[in-house]
Amino acid sequence: MLEDINRTLSKCFGWVSTVLPLGLKFFAIAVAAAAVFLFFDFRVLGLLFLLIGCFCAFFFRDPKRETVFTDDEIACPADGTVLSIKTEDDPNSVVVRIFLSIFDVHVQRATVNGKIGDIFYNKGTFLFANNPEADKNERNLIQIFKNGDTSRFAHVEQITGAIARRIECWVSPKQDIKIGGHLGLVRFGSQVAVYLPKDKVRVLVKEGQKVQGGITVLGLWK
Repeated sequence: MLEDINRTLSKCFGWVSTVLPLGLKFFAIAVAAAAVFLFFDFRVLGLLFLLIGCFCAFFFRDPKRETVFTDDEIACPADGTVLSIKTEDDPNSVVVRIFLSIFDVHVQRATVNGKIGDIFYNKGTFLFANNPEADKNERNLIQIFKNGDTSRFAHVEQITGAIARRIECWVSPKQDIKIGGHLGLVRFGSQVAVYLPKDKVRVLVKEGQKVQGGITVLGLWK
């Protein structure tokens, strides 16, 4: 009986221990505001801020991911739903786009073992992240080369949505990176794109599929 209760509590509230410092900061601010409103008997506003604080803590979670990938596997960089898999501007690349709802984990992870290349930040629009035109939104492209081989790339692009307009990049050019390692975070609803060499990769995920960063195998090297 107690074991069942512990398992249930862990499943429901286990994410609490994975909250990022930024989430704890927002939670503390919201709780402080809620305390002030409740002290002056503004109960509705107090409860509203408590809910906002809990949501911020839930949003800024970073669950531990320890999946072991084989050398020919490419890891999915984000949690969310696959929007599209197609060739876009570059005929030699295939692009996998993933939509992250406000309920998904928003930490981005490395797709392969390798080295960070250049990082390109571009200002843009702020459309909803599931909009087909969202590829023109504010975005940050992180080049990742498998074991430093420039012909084997699995670049990750962080794209903002309409609600939050803040991209955090946690890596630097020429930095070594391990598959599943942290790349950064986009706040409150976003999109992530993965750029792959068309003739060197077999994509395994499908449009509409739910995926998890650092767990789902996105594709295989040929």
